Amino acid sequence: MKGQILLVDDEEIVLRSCQRILRGGDYEIDMARDGLTALSMINEKDYDVLVLDIMMPKMDGLEVLRRVKEARPEIEVVMITGLNEIGTAVKAMKLGAFDYLPKPFEPEDLRLLIARAFDRRNRLLGAHELDDGAAESYHFENIIGDSEAMQRVFRLIAYCAPTNSTVMLRGESGTGKEVIARAIHYNSLRKDRPFVPVDCTSLTESLLESELFGHVKGSFTGAVSDKKGLFETADGGTLFLDEIGNISLATQAKLLRFIEEREFKAVGDTRVQKVDVRLITATNKDLEGMVAEGEFRDELYYRINIFPIQIPALRDRRDDIPLLATYFLERLNSEAQHKATEISSAAMNLLMNHEWPGNVRELENAVQRAVILAGGDIIRQGHVVNIIDGPQLAETDVPQSSEELKKMKKIARQKSVENVEKQFVLGALRRNGWNVTRAAEETGMQRSNFQALMKKYDIRIRGIDHETEQ
Repeated sequence: MKGQILLVDDEEIVLRSCQRILRGGDYEIDMARDGLTALSMINEKDYDVLVLDIMMPKMDGLEVLRRVKEARPEIEVVMITGLNEIGTAVKAMKLGAFDYLPKPFEPEDLRLLIARAFDRRNRLLGAHELDDGAAESYHFENIIGDSEAMQRVFRLIAYCAPTNSTVMLRGESGTGKEVIARAIHYNSLRKDRPFVPVDCTSLTESLLESELFGHVKGSFTGAVSDKKGLFETADGGTLFLDEIGNISLATQAKLLRFIEEREFKAVGDTRVQKVDVRLITATNKDLEGMVAEGEFRDELYYRINIFPIQIPALRDRRDDIPLLATYFLERLNSEAQHKATEISSAAMNLLMNHEWPGNVRELENAVQRAVILAGGDIIRQGHVVNIIDGPQLAETDVPQSSEELKKMKKIARQKSVENVEKQFVLGALRRNGWNVTRAAEETGMQRSNFQALMKKYDIRIRGIDHETEQ
């Protein structure tokens, strides 16, 4: 069955261009010129992926995104944005968008992003056991990392995997917490039963409760039939709650009851259901601080923090960067049209010395971009210079063709914009004593938009030298 894609943009030329780029893939493609039309089409047809422009008449992309995630949270949404809309794109990610693609973009960038969106959708909706080959790929010995920090993680996986103990994975975004969770599951006695991942950030409170516990027909507006919840789906297997720190206090209470009693009620149902589910949670938040502030139930915290595993940030295991980069390179060579078999020493040096605020996920994306830019056998320094505020290009890394020059100029322009944005935020914070509210007011920005830029550049208020922190 072909994948269903809906392209939404008020510019006909953009729609037709995206359609041509994706033509030939295993997709059926529909198009809409505005958000209201798109919402109507989504009500009539089951789409897998939505490609959505941010700036549109009648209804902007953020509002469309909100409504789609409320009604059809399983649809993966890719945002298209201009360079001056990056802050808005970051906000879209918080609302549940899968990723964003800045204009102008290369055809291969769109193809790869759509392929990744379909892969994520298939993983999330599958909610059942993988075949033997897939399960083997999550064996903890196949997780990339030779550093001492990762060896410690491997040892902890080996200890807890054969048990039914509840596990909490701690670590920054992009460190691979879901990969670790899968490794625990597929090395447990539950490996032949479902592994069910749940992204708690992408669902509203009401939708999250319905997704977890299910609902009966007529329990709320839009509940046109009974729906089995993910706890029931995961019966006998493992339920992975990613970013558990984002769930409401009310849902926390219901989750606590399940952990204590191993039973639950579907929304609108009076019947009690019992299931056998192992729980793995993950967070990048300070749950202890949230408990102290009354934002997270202490009883729930103690119930889920039985076996904590801290996943190291990539900057804390730099020795693993060459292994990871090579792994991503080899995998991409089997997927992409462009081939690259080697990363030059100068390019690898840049990768080794970057701070990687987005961790392993950011490194993977950087290697993807570098493969596209290289267009040949070797990834050189110039192909990865866009990820750092880095040194001048070596003579061997200057563009070798007009096409390569065009691509590198585009990257340089984007990097220049990013550097200006970063210095703009840091300057405002310094002038206002690192007070976010005052800094936002001085610049004429909404506090939420100012904070989105802070998050984009990993600028955090800790009472230390913020430039050295970056």
